[in-house]
Amino acid sequence: MELGQRLQMRLQQSPQQVLLSTLLQLPVLALEQRIKVELQENPLLEEVQESELELEEKEEPELSPDQDDKDEDEDSGEKEETEDAVTEEDKEEIDWDLILDEDEYTFKIPVDKSAEVYDRPEVSVTTLSDHLLDQLHLLPELTGTEQKIGENIIWNVNEDGYLACSLTEIADQLGVAEQDAEKVLKFVQFFDPVGIAARDLKECLLIQLEEYKGSEIAKTILLEYYDDFKNKRFEKIAKKMEVSLQEIKEAMEEIAKLNPKPGEGYISQNENYVLPDVIVERVDDDFVVALNDYNIPNLRISPAYKKMLSDRKKTAKDVKNYLRKRLESARWLISSIHQRRSTIYRVVCEIVEKQREFFEKGPGHIKPMILKDIADEVNMDISTISRVTNGKYVQTDHGVFELKYFFTERMKTTEGEDISNREIKDKIRQIIEEEDSKKPYNDDKIVKLLKNYNYSIARRTVAKYREQMKIPVARLRRQI
Repeated sequence: MELGQRLQMRLQQSPQQVLLSTLLQLPVLALEQRIKVELQENPLLEEVQESELELEEKEEPELSPDQDDKDEDEDSGEKEETEDAVTEEDKEEIDWDLILDEDEYTFKIPVDKSAEVYDRPEVSVTTLSDHLLDQLHLLPELTGTEQKIGENIIWNVNEDGYLACSLTEIADQLGVAEQDAEKVLKFVQFFDPVGIAARDLKECLLIQLEEYKGSEIAKTILLEYYDDFKNKRFEKIAKKMEVSLQEIKEAMEEIAKLNPKPGEGYISQNENYVLPDVIVERVDDDFVVALNDYNIPNLRISPAYKKMLSDRKKTAKDVKNYLRKRLESARWLISSIHQRRSTIYRVVCEIVEKQREFFEKGPGHIKPMILKDIADEVNMDISTISRVTNGKYVQTDHGVFELKYFFTERMKTTEGEDISNREIKDKIRQIIEEEDSKKPYNDDKIVKLLKNYNYSIARRTVAKYREQMKIPVARLRRQI
């Protein structure tokens, strides 16, 4: 083995930088939860009213966790000395620095003081599981074991209304025969909404056709020609079934009235609610940016624990060591929360400045912009801008938008003008909406039509944008 030295440079983030990066990624509701957890785990953190916090800023400064307690290492004779005998050297061991810089305490985001703060009462919502369980428990013909099978089936129904696991898994878990589970499943599938707990779309539609006395042609299409049905090969189906295209059209219209997602409509409102992190309002000829984090509590370091930390005679060394670590953690959290507010505020202000035309006139006037454009203006890393804008929403006069919405690729028209790729996507969507449903445009045709608007893009780009908008290919858009 050979011993040697090697010099290398390594970029390493401090714990506080890691914490700030984590908090930047959190939307406002997740930040509230994170702070609640920190309040429970760190005894040095306290929630305080803003008025109390402002009053404390005027009082004497607070101790730093970096102070040394040399008295802890002194012999027992010195420990018995009274506080009156403390030397000047001992006094210098306590560094009375502020917990946070004054700027971090006094930094304020614009807040509408006239806004009424209140707790919104929660609306009583019946979940899909509750709705199904109520129906299950009203079936007297099911035994206790079958009731348990039914409950397990219902608990494994996903948000779209489909069975999220196999019957074999449910049967094995309960120690019952699979045919018994199949029997109970048939009961559940005819609950309201009909077709619930189906294992796939085909089964879901067939159950509904059976319940609603659907036509034999519609049932045959799903049972025997499902692949052709999915790919809209109408002429092929008509030829195989030896029926007219009109009869196939009527059967397809019948199937189109069925519900492919019977579980929709029973999701809790909380799961669908978007809480904006930022609010942008127009005031006269200007726009005011305000963070929507009024429910984020104001934090401070507990005065009681600060007193324990500064009491060099009565507080044990191991207690002081614990308090120092917690004090450092509390300082990082409070500082990071203030930095998070400042960072988000600066980024959104710059977005408003660069996308002013959007905020004045609406979505049709968005300009091409990338993360680097904002990063350069606010002097931050692109990764920081990405964390700030990811998963956060802004409320505007034109609706609620994800901050990522304002960042689009820059493309050029045939006349050399810079435009946003979002503008091209909107034009593609418009072209498809206006097409003849019996003869939908393929991607090559859309490319040619876009040239009429001075948009020169490749066919693969049209396909990419179409897929991003979840618009199917021409064959699947075709109607009879």
